[in-house]
Amino acid sequence: MPDYTMMDAALTLLVGYGPDLRNGFTNHAPMAVEALAALGRADAVMPWLGRYRENFLPRPVPLEPILPDGWRAALGRTERVADWNAFFEAELARTPWKDVLHDWTARLAPGICASALHGVIRVGHAARSLDESGSAARLRELAEALGYWASTYQTLPVAPGGPGTLRAHEAIARVPVVPAAQRRFSGTIVSSLEALEEFPAFAPVIDLVDPSGAPEAIVSDLTETFARVYLANAHDGLTVIVFIHGVTGATALRSLLPHLPGTTAREAIRYLWQAGCALYAAFGTAPAPREIEPPRESRDALVDRAIASHDEHAIKFTEACLREHDLNPSPAYLAAARHAIGMLGAG
Repeated sequence: MPDYTMMDAALTLLVGYGPDLRNGFTNHAPMAVEALAALGRADAVMPWLGRYRENFLPRPVPLEPILPDGWRAALGRTERVADWNAFFEAELARTPWKDVLHDWTARLAPGICASALHGVIRVGHAARSLDESGSAARLRELAEALGYWASTYQTLPVAPGGPGTLRAHEAIARVPVVPAAQRRFSGTIVSSLEALEEFPAFAPVIDLVDPSGAPEAIVSDLTETFARVYLANAHDGLTVIVFIHGVTGATALRSLLPHLPGTTAREAIRYLWQAGCALYAAFGTAPAPREIEPPRESRDALVDRAIASHDEHAIKFTEACLREHDLNPSPAYLAAARHAIGMLGAG
C-alpha cells in the first residue's frame, strides 16, 4: 500500500535546493521520494535522501518576472527556471491545481521530451502526490515541476502525415535509427535528441501510432513497447538510463490522464510516443524482443533490491514497471526492472 507519511517532510527539506546536481545531472530527489511513497516505503525516504543530498546545488535566484502574456519567450530558457517557479506558484495561488495542470500540459506537450523527459516525469510524480492529498509542500513541488518542464522545453522535428493507424508495438519496427556514423553525443541525452534535427527520416514518426483509442490502453501499449525496447538496447550505464526514460515518461503521462480531456490526452500521447522513439532513434540498435523470461524474484524482493541499490533511476523505474505490470501483466516490465537494478546498483 502507498505510504505518503514522509512526503511533505521530504519536500520541505528540498526547498533550498535547485533542479540540477553538482555533477550536471537532473536532481531526481522529488521524483524518487514520491516513487518510494507510492511503493509504500516511507521508511526509506529520509535514509535515501541523506545519501543523495550530497550532490545538491543551491536554489537558483530569480532574474525577472514572467508575465502572463510573455511566457512563450521564456520557454526553453534554463536560466529562467526560478522565474518559471515563481510564475507557477502565482498561478497555483489563484487557480485550482487541476486546472493549471490541464492548461499547461496542453501548452507544454509539444516539448514533452524536455530534459530527456524529466520535465513531464517530475510533473507526473507531483500530480500523483497531490491526488493522494493536498498540501502547501505538494503544491510548491507541482509549481517547480511545471517550471522545470517549461524552462527545459524542447521540441523534436515533425512532418505531419495522415492519421496514425498502428499500435505502438507494431509501429516501433518502422522507426528509423540514426546510423552510428551520424550520431552525436556530447555528454547529455539532450544533445543526441537535438541532433535528430539533422536526420529527416525521423520527423514523420509522430503520426505512426493511432491515438484515437482509450488513452489508458494506449499508455499501456507504450510502456510495454518501451520496456521491450529497453531490454533489447540497454547494455551499459548510459543506455540503461536512456531507455528507462521511455517507460517512466509514459508512466508519468498516465498520472496526468485523469486531469486531461480527450483531445489534450491524445495530443500528449502523440508527443510522448515521439519522445520515446527519439530515444530509440538516437541510441537504439536492436528491435524489441518477442520472448521474455520473467525474473523469479517477488515484487517485494525487487523493491528491496532497488532501494538497496541507492540508485534514483533504479527506484523510479522499478516503481513504474510494477505499476504498469499491475495494469497490464507482462514479463517485460519485471524483466526490465530486474535488469536495471542489476546494472545500476549493487543488486
